[in-house]
Amino acid sequence: MLKEFDISKLTFNPFERIGKDWCLISAGNEESFNTMTASWGGVGILWNKCVATVYIRPQRYTKKFVDEADMFTLAFFPEGYRDALAFCGKYSGRDYDKPKETGLTPWFVDGSVAFEEADLVIVCRKLYAQEMSADSFVDKDVLNKNYPANDLHTVYVGEIVKAYCR
Repeated sequence: MLKEFDISKLTFNPFERIGKDWCLISAGNEESFNTMTASWGGVGILWNKCVATVYIRPQRYTKKFVDEADMFTLAFFPEGYRDALAFCGKYSGRDYDKPKETGLTPWFVDGSVAFEEADLVIVCRKLYAQEMSADSFVDKDVLNKNYPANDLHTVYVGEIVKAYCR
């Protein structure tokens, strides 16, 4: 059972939890939602608020849900969910029912959606969204290596409004 906790008590290594372990970015409601795996993102302080920053490419189905919603979630999982996370990163919710395919159980919380199997859920209120621009890259090698199809991410900054842990 996930229980609300004070985000200021959060002690995790974002380089491990986001970059190595991955997480799911989710948005939507009981009628319609989607989720995608992320290994890029961050947490910190911006505008005197606790925030999470996520990046979504234009072709990702989840982008539509994050764009249309005020809230999104980040869900982190214990060991044993790598196959489910890999599925959610490889296949589109346009074509697959991700919860059915992975066995993950949607959990509708605080105006968004996460998953009951997570050991940490961060609920964010969208504050900012900006499409990346090729002209803004100072290091063109980063641009060329990560965006050969010119499908630059949209950057989303969300205020962390609640957190739940197991």
